Amino acid sequence: MSYPLLDTIHGPADLRRMPRGQLKTLADEVRDCVLQNVARTGGHLSSNLGTVELTIALHYVFSTPYDRLVWDVGHQTYPHKILTGRRDRMPTLRQLGGLSGFPQRAESEYDTFGTAHSSTSISAALGMALAARQKGEDRHAVAIIGDGAMTAGMAFEALNNAGVENCKLLVVLNDNDMSISPPVGALNRYLAQLMSGQFYAAAKNVGKNVLKVAPPLFELAKRLEQQAKGMVVPATLFEKFGFNYVGPIDGHDLDSLIPTLENIRQLDGPQFLHVVTKKGQGYKLAEADPVAYHGPGKFDPAVGLVKPATPPKITFTQIFGQWLCDTAEKDKRLVGITPAMREGSGMVEFHRRFPDRYYDVGIAEQHAVTFAAGLACEGLKPVVAIYSTFLQRAYDQLIHDVAIQNLPVVFALDRAGLVGADGATHAGNYDIAFMRTVPNVSVACPADERECRQLLSTAYEQNHPVAVRYPRGAGVGVQPLPELDALPFGKGEVRREGARIAILAFGTLLYPALEAAERLNATVVNMRWAKPLDTELLRQVAGSHDALVSVEEGSIMGGAGSAVSEALQAEGMIKPLLQLGLPDKFIEQGDPGKLLALQGLDAAGIEASVRQRFGDLLAGAATVSPTLKAVA
Repeated sequence: MSYPLLDTIHGPADLRRMPRGQLKTLADEVRDCVLQNVARTGGHLSSNLGTVELTIALHYVFSTPYDRLVWDVGHQTYPHKILTGRRDRMPTLRQLGGLSGFPQRAESEYDTFGTAHSSTSISAALGMALAARQKGEDRHAVAIIGDGAMTAGMAFEALNNAGVENCKLLVVLNDNDMSISPPVGALNRYLAQLMSGQFYAAAKNVGKNVLKVAPPLFELAKRLEQQAKGMVVPATLFEKFGFNYVGPIDGHDLDSLIPTLENIRQLDGPQFLHVVTKKGQGYKLAEADPVAYHGPGKFDPAVGLVKPATPPKITFTQIFGQWLCDTAEKDKRLVGITPAMREGSGMVEFHRRFPDRYYDVGIAEQHAVTFAAGLACEGLKPVVAIYSTFLQRAYDQLIHDVAIQNLPVVFALDRAGLVGADGATHAGNYDIAFMRTVPNVSVACPADERECRQLLSTAYEQNHPVAVRYPRGAGVGVQPLPELDALPFGKGEVRREGARIAILAFGTLLYPALEAAERLNATVVNMRWAKPLDTELLRQVAGSHDALVSVEEGSIMGGAGSAVSEALQAEGMIKPLLQLGLPDKFIEQGDPGKLLALQGLDAAGIEASVRQRFGDLLAGAATVSPTLKAVA
């Protein structure tokens, strides 16, 4: 589409040459550009519509990329990408070979720090600010962090460090969960500009120096200042951290944002600006339901989101949510924990039905795991619903607080394996590798929807920590059973009997393995558990086949295939083993099916890899009538 003003912007330097009176029109064009592109590709919408004016103001006031902008979480940077020379690539957003949905240093010099997990921006920006100070460079570092991300301990650790450093750091709190009352808007704007101005700062310091010779007057002046600010701004702890606090101001009001940022830019020491924005701003449907429009797929902006004509397959996330409710109904000890991912982890219904047993701890994965450990110490049965990639942040707590004490915590690991459009930062490639090395921890890998429900029940029955890993989206469509029956702990099954080669499948790659095995005449074993391995079954299969193939949607290095190799060594069995899985590299965003195919983890890829490695065995294999154990 053509936009009269936006068409003239090829980078922030063009933006800074634009008359200030045109910026509101530019904001409308940027907002429409975001909407139209996300509607075509899918992606994060509500958050990006809410940061348009803030993005324009930051690039207008600061000399980017010389001044550093660090965005947190990073999914609200589409306006930033549009204004920094990447507008023509927006139709490739979140697609294979296209623009990332998050900032990436390799993508643009304006993406100064890669961010996709929450609450890292203040730490990174502080590092940049202190590096500039050490090198004698007169540059600013700006961290833009959401109110949700401020719930994480890491953000406060960074604030605690930054408050004692004299550097050019600005933290912008993008608060999109609060509204500014219109009657106080103009006064609030004036006071925010006044408090950020050089005159106010100088007058405050002069007053303090003069009154220090008369301590009672000095204390009185301090109290008067605090009371005056307290009447028009919320009480804040940020000044206690050593920041000069300014705000809150309307984050959609360029006439407020730009002068305030210009004033702050002239101040020394760490600054904290509190702006209030609205998710979905400018698109009524997203304003009304920002959650639904947080990360929509493709849609018609004129119509909005519509339910599909045919019901979609049930997802693994939904399987977990239903299991959680059913198990909670049966066992009053169950409590559910999420680090700010109620919708994403399928816990909306559980929250509605069991509000007293539901805990959203905010974006605080470390706390979530230790909190679960505390609950388990008192005889409750905590279930931590957490994305695989986010459990990485609580690895120490997994070991120190759960595993060493051997506490019965269930980890429901959503988004295991490749996740598609969110790319490497959100992929759950490493959970098998990092969990199976920890004593007392078990790892289950369900192959389909039915097994997911059954293995969750198995995990819940144990008296030690167990993780159940399952991918994003739907499986092959195996209908779950209504009962809460468990599968045998640590046991796999033979799903197809073949000739000289046996494929050991972990998780949902069982089904492409079965398809490949039909053409290879190979045995297929549904291993179900990465830890403990079913060593009895492994011995039997290894003893009756000439070669083994492990298949997993996880890291080859240290993964389930490595566990098979270690088990064979321990048994003294020498057997050729081909390990198939995700390679030692970060895999970019794209369609999940295509990404798996590119890694050779679809049926054709598995077949090709086996033929390349064991072609001589296949050539000499006797024809065996395959027996595929059907799933009802």
